[in-house]
Amino acid sequence: MTKRAELLRLTLAFGLAWLPLAANAQLAEKPPRVGLLGSYSPTSPLYEAFRQGLRELGYVEGTNLIIEARFADGQLDRLPEFARELAGLNVNVMFVSGDQGLRAAKEATNTIPIVVSACDPIDSLVASVARPGGKATGFSCISSELAGKRLQLLKELVPELSRVAVLYNPEDRNKAWEYEHVQDAASRLNLTLDAFEARSATEIDQASIRIADQRAQAVLIFADPLMFSNVKKLAQVAMRHKFPAMFGFREFPEAGGLISYGAIAREQYRRVASYVDKILKGTDPGDLPIQQATRFELIINLKTAKALGVQLPDKLLALADEVIE
Repeated sequence: MTKRAELLRLTLAFGLAWLPLAANAQLAEKPPRVGLLGSYSPTSPLYEAFRQGLRELGYVEGTNLIIEARFADGQLDRLPEFARELAGLNVNVMFVSGDQGLRAAKEATNTIPIVVSACDPIDSLVASVARPGGKATGFSCISSELAGKRLQLLKELVPELSRVAVLYNPEDRNKAWEYEHVQDAASRLNLTLDAFEARSATEIDQASIRIADQRAQAVLIFADPLMFSNVKKLAQVAMRHKFPAMFGFREFPEAGGLISYGAIAREQYRRVASYVDKILKGTDPGDLPIQQATRFELIINLKTAKALGVQLPDKLLALADEVIE
């Protein structure tokens, strides 16, 4: 009995000695956490594209990766609050949308790596595009620089065009710069521009009434998280007032809008996953260059064109990457 007792004591001692090691092993195997600071609705296909990118890299949400998500659903004034919440959770990396999301994240933390998917220049928030430095990097679809091209396409779509309404969110500081691009193009195309502001979904409705009162012949919508979150509403008000309207992303004609020209947003969100993966594996975000879009697509909704009485030029149809019927 004495030998048995001694053996039991040694066995217990040995087991207890391993408990801290076992606990440490469990902690080491704890899956990393990604903070998702979303400007759009949680049902946006953009976030599914991001998750698809993670799955392609071998991540299984809930198994070897945890996503802590906060969605502003177009209410961009909530981004700072949500960014602070995610920073308080000590996530391993934060993924944010747009210039507004990046600013909110940078104000909330100076230690957590940040990856941004934006569609305007973010040079002012990083040291350089090639070598951002600091804790932020990401992808840019260079949407603003295409504003002049979009105006040109509108002119081709409506040859008699002379007056264009520009709808934008003044809360996005990049829109003034984008408007300069449009003014240059308008001068070359002999077009008159009228600017209309909207800071919320309600103000989009109000602006559409003012645009109709001004008898604009077409509308150019500047893309930002607010407008992207309201593409369905934008398509509806354009149809209600019989505006031929141009947007920067295919989600607009998919929602019933007329035409879009720009980068492929879903592809960019899928590619964000590669940077999140690199950072989780130890790469310094400051060493990851900001990636810029190289592929752009022209999408036209033929059904909407017919409803608006817009005769699509053969040249434009031939240039389209996709015609929605």
